[in-house]
Amino acid sequence: MLNRYDRSPPMNGEAEVKYLDGDFRVVRPGAFVRCAVSGVPIPLEELKYWNVDLQEAYATPEAVLQRYRDAHPSKK
Repeated sequence: MLNRYDRSPPMNGEAEVKYLDGDFRVVRPGAFVRCAVSGVPIPLEELKYWNVDLQEAYATPEAVLQRYRDAHPSKK
């Protein structure tokens, strides 16, 4: 069991992540991934939204909706 004294030092830089259904796997360690729509960094512990098919992360539900609208212009 880990406690606050057992943790490894925080990672820096951008992580490489494989997005799965309901989960993700860190391929290359890092502190964050970037939103595919806005480019803002998303700390891994705050990552909630991604697209498995496109292998993209999103910072907010609005970013998810924007990407959907960009991919499906007839459904705006």
